[in-house]
Amino acid sequence: MITFENVTKKYPDGTVAVDDLTLDVPEGTLAVFVGPSGCGKTTSMRMINRMIEPTSGSLTVDGKDVTQVDAVKLRLGIGYVIQSAGLMPHLKVVDNVATVPVLMGESRRTARKNAMGVLERVGLDPKLANRYPAQLSGGQQQRVGVARALAADPPILLMDEPFSAVDPVVREELQTEILRLQSELRKTIVFVTHDIDEAIKLGEKVAVFGRGGVLQQYDAPRRLLSNPANDFVAGFIGADRGYRGLQFTPGSGLPLHDVRTVSESGVDALDLGPGEWALVTHPDGSPYAWIDVNGVGLHRQGKSLYDSTIAGGSLFVPDGTLRLALDAALSSPAGLGVAVDARKQVIGGIKADDVVAALKNRPRTT
Repeated sequence: MITFENVTKKYPDGTVAVDDLTLDVPEGTLAVFVGPSGCGKTTSMRMINRMIEPTSGSLTVDGKDVTQVDAVKLRLGIGYVIQSAGLMPHLKVVDNVATVPVLMGESRRTARKNAMGVLERVGLDPKLANRYPAQLSGGQQQRVGVARALAADPPILLMDEPFSAVDPVVREELQTEILRLQSELRKTIVFVTHDIDEAIKLGEKVAVFGRGGVLQQYDAPRRLLSNPANDFVAGFIGADRGYRGLQFTPGSGLPLHDVRTVSESGVDALDLGPGEWALVTHPDGSPYAWIDVNGVGLHRQGKSLYDSTIAGGSLFVPDGTLRLALDAALSSPAGLGVAVDARKQVIGGIKADDVVAALKNRPRTT
């Protein structure tokens, strides 16, 4: 779908932003360009829709050289999401989303009607459609930006550090939303970020760029972690790349240990010794918080421990990964990750030692 062949971008002052880039983004793939500031990742992405013109080499989209395609026509067929959404402040949300379809000749009435459906697809309440961007939270604005990019149903989506301006919780929600949308729509996506964790979480393929716009490695995330191409890639990923690699190993089959539980109404009658912990549960049986002999409740996230959508806060779903299992165990004051079933009921505890033992039998990537 998108192919770079020996593409270079050199500015008149001699600065080389992208140096001899060769890579292919297959149709339906979410590829992430990652690297430090000034490494050419954003420049590479912007050459796809000709916001920046390549100096040399060949860049094709669907087999057509982008330099031979009308720039406006090219861009109308490519969705584009930027940091801080880039919404037009004088237009209501629904009209922001309908912008590209209207530019492509669709009637405003039809475009607005279809925009409502796209807003729901990205997880926004239709009641927000008649608000202005300034009346939305940062996370809501970013969802509108994604909706606008999807409104004309383009086969390609370019995303330029779209979540870097929002807080970590909202960023996590938006990342999960992108993965959900991609599983449904299978767009060809090029996503730019400086965050290696975001790259590994989202990317089916990850391109690591180095100084001077040189591509250092282009691989599946699991191989990137297990087989970094050079010292630069290993250093950029970080010393804990082995821990990150656990997210590609299923956590199913880990032994479950007994967890002492107590209902919220029974906390006052709880008898705990020094160093002992109990798990407080809601009336419906879902976990709420850990409590010790001093009555200290920890790891409360919102109204329930279960509200953590990433299985953090000592919570673990058995079909999760070893990374989530280890994180659950390590983040628990009791040393037990809380395993729950599909009904949010506590089914046992996960120990870090069991995760380490499971590593001995995990498949090795060559």
